[in-house]
Amino acid sequence: MAFTLYHNPRCSKSRQALALMEEKGIEFKVKEYLKEGLISDEVAGILDKLGGDRPAIIRTKEDLYKENPFALESDEEVIAHLVKKPKLLERPLLVSDEAAIIGRPVEKIAQAL
Repeated sequence: MAFTLYHNPRCSKSRQALALMEEKGIEFKVKEYLKEGLISDEVAGILDKLGGDRPAIIRTKEDLYKENPFALESDEEVIAHLVKKPKLLERPLLVSDEAAIIGRPVEKIAQAL
């Protein structure tokens, strides 16, 4: 199974998720989404793997969201905003071929492995 960890090195939870994956010896790709950005199809795929839980993928407590809130009920709105402002992506986020897991708390990732 292929794993991708959407990672922000400045986030302690994201660093914990990275360390957990390394400790378990699991092969995975790291995507530093703040540097690399996000594309629409990628975000749509993540939403599908989360079972359409759009609010879970957005950092609604982030000032960037509070200053410019948008409809969390709309896939199109969520996708468009994440592509423009990847900082709004909740992290850490582990994506496999079948599922996506938001690692808050990080133990959610450990349970899924």
